[in-house]
Amino acid sequence: MATQQAGNGGGAQQQQMQGEVQHDKEGEMNVRAANIVAARGVADTVRTSLGPKGMDKMICSPTNEVVITNDGATILENLHLMHPAAKLMAELGKSQDIEAGDGTTTVVVLAGSLLGQVSSLMAKGVHPTIIAESFMHCCAKAQEILKNIAVPLELSDRESLLKNAVTSLNSKLVSQYSSLLAPIAVDAVLNVIEPKTATNVNLKDIKVVCKVGGTIDDCELVNGIVFSQKVVHNAGGPTRVAAAKIGLVQFCLSAPKTYMDNQVTVSDYSQMDTVIQQERAYILTMVRKIQKTGCNVLLVQKSILRDALSELAMHFLAKLKILVVHDIERDDVEFICKTLGCTPIASIEAFTTDKLGKADLVEEVIVSSDTGGKIVKVTGVSNAGRTVSVLVRGANKLIVDEAERSLHDALCVLRGLVRQRFLCPGGGAPEMQISLGMREWSKTLTGVESYCARAYGEAFEVIPYTLAENAGLNPIQVVTELRNAHISGNKSAGINMRKATHAQGKISNMLEKNVVGPLLVFSTACQLATETVVMLLKIDNLVACR
Repeated sequence: MATQQAGNGGGAQQQQMQGEVQHDKEGEMNVRAANIVAARGVADTVRTSLGPKGMDKMICSPTNEVVITNDGATILENLHLMHPAAKLMAELGKSQDIEAGDGTTTVVVLAGSLLGQVSSLMAKGVHPTIIAESFMHCCAKAQEILKNIAVPLELSDRESLLKNAVTSLNSKLVSQYSSLLAPIAVDAVLNVIEPKTATNVNLKDIKVVCKVGGTIDDCELVNGIVFSQKVVHNAGGPTRVAAAKIGLVQFCLSAPKTYMDNQVTVSDYSQMDTVIQQERAYILTMVRKIQKTGCNVLLVQKSILRDALSELAMHFLAKLKILVVHDIERDDVEFICKTLGCTPIASIEAFTTDKLGKADLVEEVIVSSDTGGKIVKVTGVSNAGRTVSVLVRGANKLIVDEAERSLHDALCVLRGLVRQRFLCPGGGAPEMQISLGMREWSKTLTGVESYCARAYGEAFEVIPYTLAENAGLNPIQVVTELRNAHISGNKSAGINMRKATHAQGKISNMLEKNVVGPLLVFSTACQLATETVVMLLKIDNLVACR
């Protein structure tokens, strides 16, 4: 009897343990499913913006600011996301933007497609750990396939650089101006590097200045500096100076003040006159010392404590024919010093001739007669560092901001070519080649890994499918034609958006049609998307903490 009760107790305990294990597994599956749904939701949001025919998004902020763009990084940055997995996808786009500068939409869409394949594999009973390990092996194989179809590039080949920049700009809101913006981006990059030895591009050496007024046709590359600030006109000073000697000051040209708050009481008029005369003498002494060095252009750094330039100082500087530009941002000081060869001056005692920079001409230019917009140009720099400035103009702030983002993407694409000097065909060609390559490679594998490799390759077909879908084509027909072209040996075959019609998608050689992109963009997108998917697969629980 006791033995029977013990057996019954043991059976009940075993059933309870089995129930707890089953409950834990269901919890893990629910967490993974929720993560996949949230992450794929973000991918579906940006998917319609992929490619040259992709749609734009209108983003409205709580402060009623409006942004119109199809740039994946900008869209993801402005999304208000709550789920941790969704935030991870936004970080994925940011990582791609930092590493490659382009392909932010591609990497998120690709990660969403990989998660869809993960769901199918898990539904068939494949363990997440096996999927994660297989996907990492597949990623290494995909990198090999990309290198096989890549074409070497020399930085002296300006035409190839232009093709890359144009391809990047063709998917932007300002695509009709790609013939203007692409040469600006290429020349800017080539001016700040040594093509034979360069391994990277410091984009801080390319200063992009935005100014509303005119059209995008008025954008230009300036071998010097462009300031968005105006020349000080309060006292009728000069607006144009030739043979300029430029000083950059970081101190205030105003009456001195105490280090702590206090109050000075003046009891009679004679004391008041004395204070005014001493202030006048103090500022005049400072201005005279600046003039003795031969300085005729003065740049004054912005002060957060008090006015860096008093009305009296403006008056004296104007009388001495010294052109003044004030409110120079602290972040611009390094660029100014590198370009002009000057040294920032922290006190009037340290103001000497050897710390001045030189330029042939400093002048104020009107960019818009309607709005009164003006800029200051510094050209003909004597001790030119490897820096350039780009002036971006447009009819309104939305256009100017989008042009700046598009130009930044083009600069990043060119930076990617400097870092890794290989070209890849565009138009969905690399993704289709990876898909077919993984399918062939899966035949050499055994067991579950073979299924995972095949699923990994199929996920890449979402890129050509989406490109065709966004262009209003029949995606199934176009992707089938593209697959057949690659099977027949045309590794550079892609979707030609210009000739494609809804009745029949036209497949062309992307290298011949000048639709190309840096290898770095494609390889980074593949690597980051895979790593993100693997990271999500490793999560089996969501713990909230206070």
